[in-house]
Amino acid sequence: MSSARLITEMRASFALALPLVLGQLSSVAMNVVDTLIAGHHSAQALAGVAVGSAVWSLVFLILIGVLMAVPPTVSHLNGAGQRHAVGSVFRQASWLALVMGCGLFFLVRSAGPLLTLMGIDADVQPGAQAFLSGISWGAPALALYLAFRYVSEGVALTRPTMVFGIVGLLLLIPLGYALMHGRFGLPGLGPLGLGIATSVVLWLQAISMLGWLAYSRRYADLALFSDFEWPQWAPIADLLRLGLPMGFAILMEGGLFVATALIIGTLGLVAVAAHQIAINIASACFMVPLGIAMATTVRVGFAAGRGDGDAVRWAAGGGYALTAITQVLSAALLVLFATAIAQAYTRDTAVVALAAQLMGFAALFQLSDGLQAASGGALRGLKDTRIPMVITVLSYWGVGMPIGWWLGIVREQGAAGMWVGLIGGLSAAAILLTWRFVVLSRGKPPRISAADLDPPITLPHP
Repeated sequence: MSSARLITEMRASFALALPLVLGQLSSVAMNVVDTLIAGHHSAQALAGVAVGSAVWSLVFLILIGVLMAVPPTVSHLNGAGQRHAVGSVFRQASWLALVMGCGLFFLVRSAGPLLTLMGIDADVQPGAQAFLSGISWGAPALALYLAFRYVSEGVALTRPTMVFGIVGLLLLIPLGYALMHGRFGLPGLGPLGLGIATSVVLWLQAISMLGWLAYSRRYADLALFSDFEWPQWAPIADLLRLGLPMGFAILMEGGLFVATALIIGTLGLVAVAAHQIAINIASACFMVPLGIAMATTVRVGFAAGRGDGDAVRWAAGGGYALTAITQVLSAALLVLFATAIAQAYTRDTAVVALAAQLMGFAALFQLSDGLQAASGGALRGLKDTRIPMVITVLSYWGVGMPIGWWLGIVREQGAAGMWVGLIGGLSAAAILLTWRFVVLSRGKPPRISAADLDPPITLPHP
C-alpha cells in the first residue's frame, strides 16, 4: 500500500511539475541562448555576457526568492477554501513586484563599480556593462511576470508558465541574434543588443501573462480584477515576512555561484568563458529539481491549508522520489556528453577542455543540489523559512566559499578549485535542510492550519 501511495503521489507531483520544469528550463534557456549567441560573436563578447549574466542572475534570484511567498500563500488559501481571498494577494503582490522591479532597474544600471571592485578583467568590463545596460529595462517586467505566474501556480494551474516561457524563448533566438550581429535590417549592437532583446521578450511575457489571467475563465472565481487596491502595508508585510527569508536564502545560494563567477572573472578569458558554459548547463539541469520543488511547495501548502499532516508528508515524499530519479539522469548526461556540449558553445579548444572538466564537477553535485531544492520546496509549503535561511547562509558561505577560495585561489587550482567549493556548499545545505524537514514531519505532527503557521496568513474580509 505504501508503494502504491508513493506512485500515486509521484504521478500527481509529476503532472503539476512538468509544466513548471519546462517553464523554468525556458527561463534559463534564455541565458543559454544569450551565451550561445555571444559565443559565436567573439570570445570577448562571450566573457562580457558571462559576467553580465552573473550580475543579472542576482536580480533574478532576489525576485524569485521574495516573490516565492506568493505560491504558498495562495495554495494555503486554496486548500482552506478561501479562493475569494486570492484576488487581494494578487493585487498586493503586483504592487510589491513593481516596486522591486523598478528598484532593481537602477541597481543593475549602476553595476559598473561592482565589476571594478571585483577586479574583473578590463577587456571584459565594457561588454558586461553594455549587456547590463540593455537588460536592465527588463527588471520591472521580470518582477511582474513572476508575480503573475506565481498566482497561477498557487492554484495549481502551471501550464501558462510553460507556454509563455517557451514562446518567450522562441522569440529571443531570432531577436537576440539580429540585435547582436546586425541581421534582418536591425543594427548590430553587440552585447547591448542582446540585453535589449531579452528585455523586450520579458515585457512581452509579462503583458501576455496578465492578459491570460484577465480573460481565462479558470481564474474567474478568484476575482483578480474585481477591484482596484492601492498598496496596503499589512498584506505586503505578510508577504515580505515570508518572502524575505526565502529571498535571502536563495540569494545566498545564488550569491555563492555569482561570487564564484566573479572570482573566476579575475583568472582570464578562458576561465571565464569555460565557467559560463559549465554554469549554463548546470543551471539548466537545476531547473528540473527546482520545478519539482515548486510543485512540492504547492502540494504541501494545499495539504497544510486543509490541516492534513499525513498528506503533507506524502506530498513531500513524492517530490523527493521524483528528484532522485531526475538527478541521477542529469549526472549521467553531464558525464557522457560534457565535451560535445562544450563544443556547441565555442570552437576554442582550451575553453572546451576546461568547460568539460567543470561539467564533471557539476555531475558530482547533482544529487545534493536536487535534495536541497526538494527539501527547500517542502519547507516553503509549510511556510518554514527562517531556519532554512540560517542553514543556507552557513552552508554556502561558511562551508562552500571558504573551500572554493582556499582551493581555487590560495592553492592556485583555479576554476576547478572554486567548483569543489560549490560541491561542499550544496552538500552541506542538502543534509541540513533535509534534516530540518524530517524533524518537522517526524512521528504524528499536530494538524496544520494556516493560522498556526509562521507567519500567519492575513485574510481580507470577504
